[in-house]
Amino acid sequence: MAPSEILSLLQDRYPDIDWNVETDGYHFQVEGVGEAFAGLNAVKRQQLVYAALNPLITSGALHAVIIKTFTPAEKAGV
Repeated sequence: MAPSEILSLLQDRYPDIDWNVETDGYHFQVEGVGEAFAGLNAVKRQQLVYAALNPLITSGALHAVIIKTFTPAEKAGV
């Protein structure tokens, strides 16, 4: 699976979040920055991302993913 496929899926589902997807060939790292994460605890943020990725996970196409989520203020260090 290519990072661009995951990126496209996330962008289609949550277009107001800025996404970045990278891989080392084995693991994928997904980073999302958006106001959609404001007021959500870490578990709720993960659930939001997994909701989009679940079809890939259940099919076995995606099995190792690290998720980092931020509001724009958190990313800016404010």
